[in-house]
Amino acid sequence: MSRKKDGLTEIGSIITPQLLAKIKGPSAIQQRLIDAAATAPFENPDSISRLYQHSVLCQTYFPYRDPGDQAHTWERLNGDVHLEITAGKAMHPDERRLVQLGLPFGPKCRLVLMHINQLAIVKQSPHIEVEDSLTAFVRRVLKLDPKGRNITDVKAQLARLAAANITLGLVSDNAAGTNATTGYLRVVKDFNVWFPKDERQRVLWPSVIDLSLDYFQSLLTHAVPLNERHISVLSHSGLALDIYAWLAQRLHRIPPNKPAFISWAALHGQFGQGYNPARMDKFRAVFKVALKEVLTQYKAARITEDERRPPRLITQGGKQVWRERPAQGLTLYNSQPPVPRRLHVIC
Repeated sequence: MSRKKDGLTEIGSIITPQLLAKIKGPSAIQQRLIDAAATAPFENPDSISRLYQHSVLCQTYFPYRDPGDQAHTWERLNGDVHLEITAGKAMHPDERRLVQLGLPFGPKCRLVLMHINQLAIVKQSPHIEVEDSLTAFVRRVLKLDPKGRNITDVKAQLARLAAANITLGLVSDNAAGTNATTGYLRVVKDFNVWFPKDERQRVLWPSVIDLSLDYFQSLLTHAVPLNERHISVLSHSGLALDIYAWLAQRLHRIPPNKPAFISWAALHGQFGQGYNPARMDKFRAVFKVALKEVLTQYKAARITEDERRPPRLITQGGKQVWRERPAQGLTLYNSQPPVPRRLHVIC
């Protein structure tokens, strides 16, 4: 019912937020998702350009947001996997001393790593010259003009990533007992740094990097192919990129006759950095938005959300009220990967 004041109907009672959204139309991100989904059926599988992510980083992730200049350590626990990232230092060409860099974070960090992996795999070499290729990558995948702040932000993430140290802990149980292993995953062994002439930018960036041989050899064995066009469309969201990489690594490995159930608590543990576990509803709402974006691109993914359990009658404040029970989680089914398996061969 419309509210009236002095005989006039208040505009807020007519134009609801939902109606206003319809009037304005889709946002730039929504339109990009719509356009990409519309052209997907016409994509030639043989023409798919591939990016790559290491399988370990399809299960545990970098920070979504900037943890701040004072934060030099980041850690995540995902079941029996413990990831710790330590911010490193780089030699400053003008100050002639090592300077502290921050932790890698956000979608650009993930995209830069996928690009580095792509270069290493295509060239079959751990030695990578990134300057020119990074400019083309920013234009092609991020759809940004590779000038000014756009390229500076990307190069800043490249520097942070190059200097960072990663420690990975794994625990497994077997008949003999519990086995705990610790691994050190240094992505970049050496890098040459350029410093911009404009001191206000305060950004160091590598122009040439050498991947560590351990990482390079592991990447050749454990690289997960990703559809570059899908990644480009999802490049606005670190969470969407992580969900996409996780599903690309996970779904095709699920037995066809044995779907995998993932509880919301487990999903929060894997993706819920920054969300209070006591407010699972907030995390669930954000995750479902990102998952919906992913599924507009990864159409072969077969996922269902468990239907809500029947509501229960409780007493609250002396009154009986019906309380909706939250959905339990997601069920994952065997699905074709976003890059056809016949294109999985790394060459």
